[in-house]
Amino acid sequence: MEQRIPADPANPESREAVLAQAGQVWFPDSAYKTSTAIRDFNNAENLPLIIFANWRGFSGGTRDMYGEILKFGAMIVDELRVYRHPVFVYIPPNGELRGGAWVVVDPTINEARMEMYADEESRGGILEPPGICEVKFRDKDQKAAMHRLDPVLLELDQEPEANRDEIASREAQLLPMYTQVAHEFADLHDRSGRMLAKGVIRDVVTWETAREYFYHRLRRRLEIDDLAMRAGADLAVVESHLSSVAIKNNVDWNDDAVVTEWLQANIEFVKGEVSSISRGAAIEDAVEKFKSLDTEALQLVLQKLDAEGK
Repeated sequence: MEQRIPADPANPESREAVLAQAGQVWFPDSAYKTSTAIRDFNNAENLPLIIFANWRGFSGGTRDMYGEILKFGAMIVDELRVYRHPVFVYIPPNGELRGGAWVVVDPTINEARMEMYADEESRGGILEPPGICEVKFRDKDQKAAMHRLDPVLLELDQEPEANRDEIASREAQLLPMYTQVAHEFADLHDRSGRMLAKGVIRDVVTWETAREYFYHRLRRRLEIDDLAMRAGADLAVVESHLSSVAIKNNVDWNDDAVVTEWLQANIEFVKGEVSSISRGAAIEDAVEKFKSLDTEALQLVLQKLDAEGK
């Protein structure tokens, strides 16, 4: 990729500058473009958002720091934090989400609206396998593992002073293999199964079923979001209440297509259930406020309510 900075027409000595940019990396201009696109989808278009996340991080060179890469990266977080519609972050097949790129699209930024998914062949984590091995399993740790596991080294360790050269030769012979195994082991921790087990993604979605999966998931999210907005109730509270109601009615709450059909087929019943949440919240709020009043004041409140009711 290239960034072209045109020559200044007012300066005859200026020249066009062509700057090389690596793929899968956010630079100041692309980070700013991402943040403005998210803002436009939210405020101007009022649309749900799906992010195909395949970034290895932000460019952190001196030129990028002068280009305010930190500010433009923070702008992505700011726009996602106030996003009012469903946001799906999906790591596609053979894609990876690393470093600061993970930080700015993490679902905890806006837990009510954002969800993260990954394909079976995707990778995710702050550091790549070589990087994590440089931190957690350095050469000295690999050599310690060799001396603990390799039968040849175990035998040579019986007389370490006499076998110093043979030990060094054996360590050099084994080091590439141990490094490769360490990288593979670290890579296992970056796969979708591990991400799901750690709770950093909601589900593993294969590329072949992604269109159907997100279609049903989005329909469900839009239905529940609309119910919560009309009732003026908290989205998480509405989800929790409807899940208990659905289970009582033998509805599989984990099946998005089934839940959406149930919501649409029983819309009046569901609206009544959601309205009861906001009504109950209003009652609890009123009770909390009336706790500070004495008996005489409460009687005056009741008299005023009766008078207005008549």
